[in-house]
Amino acid sequence: MLRNIPKILPPELVKTMMEMGHSDVLIIADANFPGTAHAKKIIRMDGIMIPELLEAVLQLFPLDNFIENPVRLMRNLPTEPVPEIWETYRELLKKYDKDAAFCDFEFIDRLPFYKTAEEAFVIVQTGDESRYGNIILQKGVC
Repeated sequence: MLRNIPKILPPELVKTMMEMGHSDVLIIADANFPGTAHAKKIIRMDGIMIPELLEAVLQLFPLDNFIENPVRLMRNLPTEPVPEIWETYRELLKKYDKDAAFCDFEFIDRLPFYKTAEEAFVIVQTGDESRYGNIILQKGVC
């Protein structure tokens, strides 16, 4: 056991985040995301919702402040409402981004998002069914 590591984080994910270097990408994916088809490495957390996982990850994970947008989301269709979960993400990022790397989200279309997933260091697949819940975090330095 270690202190100050959120209990929601499995050892495999903590180890993986420690192995990541500057500018490596971690994706937290919703239940509908084709993670297995696109991942070099996948960690399944089917019983977990993204906001609670994101909150735990952000306590340990520095965001990349060498780029303009270290946090990216999959763009919703123009005919769809703005997903409510995005505001939750914004609040968590403001709370835990110690280096003030997060200014706003970058939005990318579905197919480029999948391409990014193929190059990501790890995809963490959750059971969250929120539409457009997928979030890309680019790691910074400590």
